[in-house]
Amino acid sequence: MQRDRSNPRRGGVLLSRRSLVLGLPLLAAACQTKSRTIENAGLSATPEGQPNYALAYAARRDGGFNIPAIPWKEFDPRYLRQTVRYFSRHEPGTVVVDPKSKFLYLIQSGGKAIRYGIGVGRAGFAWSGDATIRFKREWPKWFPPAEMIDRDPKLEKYRDGQDGGPRNPIGARGLYLWQGNVDTLYRIHGTNAPRSIGTNASSGCIRMWQQDVIDLHDRVQVGAKVVVLG
Repeated sequence: MQRDRSNPRRGGVLLSRRSLVLGLPLLAAACQTKSRTIENAGLSATPEGQPNYALAYAARRDGGFNIPAIPWKEFDPRYLRQTVRYFSRHEPGTVVVDPKSKFLYLIQSGGKAIRYGIGVGRAGFAWSGDATIRFKREWPKWFPPAEMIDRDPKLEKYRDGQDGGPRNPIGARGLYLWQGNVDTLYRIHGTNAPRSIGTNASSGCIRMWQQDVIDLHDRVQVGAKVVVLG
């Protein structure tokens, strides 16, 4: 939060020390609201004892676009965002992708991880290995690879890129995977096809529900290691 460095005497009124002290808790609460929301949205248990998925997968407005709610009750519950026990040799902040199980793990301390359901590449389009998140983008432009355009000539109109938005297959967020100074051309990104989560449907990239990729984007750091299991 940016500090107000202006003179406290405004309109001929000098703020008293007492009023400043009384106001500090409110200021602190305002500063903590976003971090608390990121930390707990969909992960804190409801009174019934399960994560608050009505909150996690609710419709929302983001970046000037409307994101529809995910009908989470219609999906296998193992693909819903949740904190799980996950012992790993990788340090907290690492992303581990398990294409076989259709899970993405964000490693936490204490033998835990936040687990998200994903959609992965079709047979013949799978990719595995170690990479680094070089960039994070909100509602990124999509550039279909030349070989994808060759397979589907209708994509020719997007050779110079498709602007970000709900119709864009990259979705609300994109995490760009690089190996050293080489772009792998693989991404962790949102999807406008929510039914593809839990399936082999993409051309090699890692799909997530829009609400989940926003949550991951807010948590993960640029430079984080990504391990895609073989």
